Parts: sequence; C-alpha cells; structure tokens
Amino acid sequence: MPTLPLRVLVLEDHTFQRSVAVSMLQALGCQEVFEASDGAQALAVLEAVGQVDIALCDLQMEGMDGLEFLQRVGASGQVKSVIISSSLSADLCRAVHQMVTLLGLELLGDVGKPLDAQVLHDLLKKALAKPVSQQPPISASPLASEDAVREALAQRQLKAWYQPKFNLQTGEVCGVEVLCRWQHPTRGIIPPAVFMPVLERCGLLDELLFCQIDEALTLQTSARAQGFVLNIAFNLQASQLANSDLTAAIRHILVSHAAPGSSLTFELTESGLLEAPATSLESLVRLRMMGCRLSIDDFGAGFSSLQRLCQLPFNEIKLDADFVRNLEHEPRCRAAISSTLALGETLGMAVVIEGIETDAQRLQLLGLGCTQGQGYWYARPMAGDDFLAWLHRRNDREVSDQ
Repeated sequence: MPTLPLRVLVLEDHTFQRSVAVSMLQALGCQEVFEASDGAQALAVLEAVGQVDIALCDLQMEGMDGLEFLQRVGASGQVKSVIISSSLSADLCRAVHQMVTLLGLELLGDVGKPLDAQVLHDLLKKALAKPVSQQPPISASPLASEDAVREALAQRQLKAWYQPKFNLQTGEVCGVEVLCRWQHPTRGIIPPAVFMPVLERCGLLDELLFCQIDEALTLQTSARAQGFVLNIAFNLQASQLANSDLTAAIRHILVSHAAPGSSLTFELTESGLLEAPATSLESLVRLRMMGCRLSIDDFGAGFSSLQRLCQLPFNEIKLDADFVRNLEHEPRCRAAISSTLALGETLGMAVVIEGIETDAQRLQLLGLGCTQGQGYWYARPMAGDDFLAWLHRRNDREVSDQ
C-alpha cells in the first residue's frame, strides 16, 4: 500500500471504534493519524500537532460533540476537510452536510458506521484528487466610491443586460430578466457586487430602475418590430415600495413608450415582504392594477410565509436555484419543487425554476411538471445588442430546422 500524504484526525468517543478507524487509516497508507475522544481533546491535539488534512468526525459523544468541534474549527483553518462518521438518519446527515459547507469546510462525504474500508479509501482518494490546500480565496472586490457610482449613473454607464426565461419543453423564449452591469470606459465590465450596495446605500435604486425600464422598453420596441414579443422583468427591492411616487414614475415611462403594463414583471425577494407595511402593499396593488406582473424571486431561500404569499398580489413564483443544484442528490429538493408547482397551480401563479445549468436538470424538471425556467444551460445574461442578435440567430436556426 503506497503512503498517502495525508494527516488525519480521528474524532470518536468509542474506544474500540476509534481504534478500528486508526488502524484502517494506517492500513490505507495515511502518513500521520491522530486521535481524540471528544471535541475538547481534538482541539488540544490540533494545538499540539498543527493543521490536519482531514477530520474523520463522529457527531454524537459525551463532552464537546462533533457539531461543536466543527463550529470551533470552521474559521480557524486547522482542518482542511471533513469526513462524517455517524449513524444518524439521512435527513439529519443532510443538515450536517449543509452546516459543514456553511462553515467553510470541504465535505468529502459520509463513511457511515460501521466503517467501510472501500468507502473510506474512495474518500481519501477524493481528497488527493482535489487538494483542499488551494490558494487562498481572492478577496472580494472593494466597493466603488459613491462619486464614481453617481457619475456612472449620470453617464448611463450602468447598462441593462438580459437573461432569457424559456419554456423547458419547446425552448421558446417566454420572457427576459433585466440585470445590471457597469460598462466602465477603461475597466470594462464591472459586476453588480461592486456598485449595487453603493446605489442602495445612497438611495439611488429608483433612479437606476427608471433608467433600466426606459432602456429595456426601447429594446422591447425594437424586438417587437422584428417579430419578437417579450415580457421584461426587473428586480425591485422591497424598500423601494415605500416610495409613494414609484408607481406614478413607472406609469409615466410606460406611457412615453406607448407600452402596456402587462409587458413588465417586477421581481421581489421574499425576505423583504414578510412584514410589508401598508404603503408597500399599496404599491404592489397599484402595479397589478396597471397590468404589471409581480414575481416572488428566490422563493424558498428565506423563511417563506404561506399566509403572506396568499395575501400579496403576486402571480409568479421564481424558485431559488439551490433546489436545482441539489435536485439529483436530495429527495427533499424534488419534493419541494413538486410542492411549489402544486402550490402555484392552486394559487393561479406561474412557477419559474432558476439556475438550470445542464440538460439533465432540465429533463428532470420536465418530469416533475415544470414548464418555465432560466439558467446558463439556455443563455447567459447579454447586453441589449447581443441579445437581439442572439434572438435572430436562434430564430434562423429554428427556421432552417423546419
């Protein structure tokens, strides 16, 4: 058996099972194997021997248990990755897996109990095939200055980009979401994380929204003249609903473009709507009275209130992308998607699935009864001219295939 360049810490309170784990790891060729009977002892071991590549961790034990141990080492860098060794039920294991990921640790997998040598061997190979001792993450881009963002807004450098929504079965475009990119004259395309928090802090979100609606309705008119009918969706923060002039300004832009309200959708994340005040509800009602569609974005990512969902005048649900990412391996995600589809049908609300990245996901969603989706499998966000060109290329392919 070749030597594996891995340092492993075994955290197990049962003496015999700990001995078995240590012997198995040594037999599999691990270079160094350390052991501890509870979390406190494991922390002391780490203090003495330094960083380890893997913690093979039981969860239930006397003293400091595995959960508290993982919380302690999550931000310390003392443990690079984790293998869970537990006899917990499948739903609890899934929750622990999520916790480990949120703590910033790499989860190699679950070896179960009693230990299976082949499963353990495969997880060790996984650690070597995808080393966790990677370069430190690149720090997040610093926020732009307020003056720079104000100038960018005044100079119309904050451009609308478009990502299509599509019919999962036919591939037909059934709408488009407007996103924002900063088209800097010297730095190129700047992502929204650099400037959106500044816009929000400075109370400039409404000004950006009105510019985007104006720009997008111009594109919508061009697309309609070329035979493409598009509903255009905009992201709206719940805090913007408190502006009593919001709906009047949107109505004015619609009139200036001779566009009906039904050509627009406004997407709001659910988290800001759970305690929506009366002024916010008035804005939502006015938008619907103008004919606009309202969509709850990232549904399921927060603490959804079904009561509020029934009270608020929404007619579309956009299901959070995490449900699609975990669709293949998480039965509960399949159940959540199916339940949301049934809820949407009962409430008369369309359901759009976000984050579709593979054809396998699309086919699984079709099997569950999904009809509308959005994601990189179909198209990435594009600038306006690129989007129109993309529509033409797609239409030309469909004509040539007939």
